[in-house]
Parts: sequence; structure tokens; C-alpha cells
Amino acid sequence: MPPDSASDPSGPTGSSALHDVAPLPAPAEREPEPAARRHQRIHDLPQDERPREKMLTNGPGALTDAELLALFFRTGTKGLSAIDIGRLLLKKYGSLAALSRQHPTEIQKQKGLGPAKAMDLAAAFELGKRLARHEAAVRPLDCPESICELIGPEMRAEPLEVLKVILLTTRNTLLAIEEISRGALTETPAHPREIFRPALIHAAASIVLVHNHPSGDPSPSAADLSITRHLRDAASLLQIHFLDHLIIGHRTPVYPQGYYSFREAGVI
Repeated sequence: MPPDSASDPSGPTGSSALHDVAPLPAPAEREPEPAARRHQRIHDLPQDERPREKMLTNGPGALTDAELLALFFRTGTKGLSAIDIGRLLLKKYGSLAALSRQHPTEIQKQKGLGPAKAMDLAAAFELGKRLARHEAAVRPLDCPESICELIGPEMRAEPLEVLKVILLTTRNTLLAIEEISRGALTETPAHPREIFRPALIHAAASIVLVHNHPSGDPSPSAADLSITRHLRDAASLLQIHFLDHLIIGHRTPVYPQGYYSFREAGVI
């Protein structure tokens, strides 16, 4: 009698048959999400979170620094949106002010930026400095506050110590700003003839000397005091009014205004 297939272990429903059935494949491990997906494209953002749409609706003041940079860059790169690039730049340099001090060759090292975008960004920063200078120059430059408003932002953006002379009319309005020297990280040389030459060429009635301290501390050094006294005496001989000498730095508890004025200190 043939074996009963229902009870025979060798039958199709027996235990050996179960062993013959191939096991179900284990679920495949989920691969890490590609970088291109972790960094969401601007096009994939909700409509009201896209920088261009936000600006059209609420104005440019509603955008973050990174979003403003993204509008400027226009496009990102593989794995990074334009906003990501802006965020990385701000994280690397700490602020827009610090970013504005960078040379285009340094900025273009960021992934997603090339020489063209880096130079465009440097040009945009320069336009901002000139606009600030133009708006401040329409008023008489007869006090340290107005002078610092005119030239402070661009001097604070300088990575090296820079010496400039501001040339003024008899009404203390702006004639011109001339760069005298650009020095090492801690100092820059200044000779009286180099400082007064632009004043003589432009027939300036008054001058203001301005230099920055890249360290951020506007405290005058012994050399600063010495050259200021020397220039004060030379200006008297040339009959040029030496209105002030400002050292531009950052705002500190000692210097909440962010500058040191030799006139306010009584040196001039």
C-alpha cells in the first residue's frame, strides 16, 4: 500500500519538505541617504520658504544672511543647495563682516563656488561699502561719530592695518579719501609727506587721518601717539587743519563707540 502522504515525513507536506523550501530573503539594509538628499534643493522647499518668494512677499529684510547669499549665488552644486553654501561660508568665517574681509581666491575654495562667483561676491561687498560711504558723506564730517560712520565699516573689514586720509573742504564736507599705506598684520608705515601730498594736490582745507587695528582693540600705541604729534606740528606749518586722527576697532566695554579719537583725548 503506498504510503499515506498526509503522514509520511517524506511527503510533500512533511518536515523534510519544509526544509526544502528556500528561506525568505532577509530585508535588505537601508543604504545611507545620499548627501544630495540630505541637503534639500531650494526648488523642493515649500513656496513660502524659498528665498526669492520670501523676498517678494516680505522684502529683503525678512531673509537670513545665508538666504541672501543664496540669492546671490543663484545655484548650488551636487549635494549642496545655494543656501547650504551660504551657511557653510558663514560658519567658516563667523559673520558677514568677516566674510567680506576675505580675498576672492580664499572665497572660491568653498565647494560650489568658482572664481566668477567669488569675484562677484567681493564686488557686492565693495558696492555696499561705497554706498555706506556715500550716504554718510552728505553730512559735514566734523565729529568722530560722523567720520566713523563714513569709513568705519570698511576699515573694520580690512584684514591688515591700513592708513587712509580723509580730505575735507572748508565746510568739512568730503573731497576724497586716499589710501596712504597698507601694512603687515600689526602695523603700517606712515611718512608725513605721503600723508600731506594728497591734501596739497586736492587743496584740502582739513584732513582726518584714519587707521584700523585688525586686533579689534582701538587703544593707541606709543608709535600712534608719536606720529600724531608729529603730524599735528607738520599740519600747522602747512596751514592745513588736522581735524582728527581715528583708530578704528571693534566695540568694546572700554570703547563702546568702536574707535579712539586723538582729538577727544586732547592730543590734537
